[in-house]
Amino acid sequence: MNVASVAKMSIAMAIFGSIGFFTIHTGIPAVELVFVRCIFATLFLSGMWYFTGGHKTEAWSRREVLQTCLCGIFLVLNWVFLFKAFEEMSISITISIYNLAPIFVLILGTLFLKEKMTLQGILATIVCFIGSILIVGIDSFQSVDQLLNSGFIWALLSALCYALTMITSKTIQNLSPYSMTFIQTAIGIVMLLPFCDFAVFNGLTTSNWIYIIGTGLIHTGFVYYLFFDSVRSLPTFLVSVLTFVDPVVAILLDIIILSFTPTLLQALGILLIFGGILYTIKPRKEKAQI
Repeated sequence: MNVASVAKMSIAMAIFGSIGFFTIHTGIPAVELVFVRCIFATLFLSGMWYFTGGHKTEAWSRREVLQTCLCGIFLVLNWVFLFKAFEEMSISITISIYNLAPIFVLILGTLFLKEKMTLQGILATIVCFIGSILIVGIDSFQSVDQLLNSGFIWALLSALCYALTMITSKTIQNLSPYSMTFIQTAIGIVMLLPFCDFAVFNGLTTSNWIYIIGTGLIHTGFVYYLFFDSVRSLPTFLVSVLTFVDPVVAILLDIIILSFTPTLLQALGILLIFGGILYTIKPRKEKAQI
């Protein structure tokens, strides 16, 4: 096992787990925050791409560039929806729903990649759906207005867009992670520029700017560098397990620093979601051949 890569991935996921805490202290809306994040990511990771010499050996393909652009649209929408969910819901609830992404990957893989849906996947989907209802509260599903105002839809859309990001990136084989992210975040800058209200940056405090810069530089640039520098040296199963460091840190920060106290049903819902996801990614032993 590559211990250095495990450490880098763990640190990356732990840092990313604090993004919700940073987001609610930036003082700016989701669109503007993602716009800033895209600028930092584009500058930081393209710089790393250049200084590591990766730009010299890049294998460009028109098809893969177009696929990466589509992937970038989903990635940026994922960020926007996630930050909008943070504006409406507690970090713990948002992160729990957001981590339904592997279940969406399973469903989308069945629909579009002709991957076979197993009994394991069906059971996990049902369990996670029940967990989502318990987390948001059955009352929130009684009217469309209540559901929209709960932030549930934003968190769900975020998870769906993240799953679409993973699905569309599966067929990209030749572009390096640095060039992929450069294209994706550059697409984000172009996408969000017409919708940005730069007046929201007026009157921000020093504390707000620290959190804004931290979200862009640390949670995007530095975390993505650690992620890309380690992910190709680790087996898929281990990467899947280490991603759980992210929600654990997020929920602990929410409980310890922001004093979030889940109800009994919400706690049960969180356990059902993560239990369902762990069940999904758990490797199955192949039956012995007779």
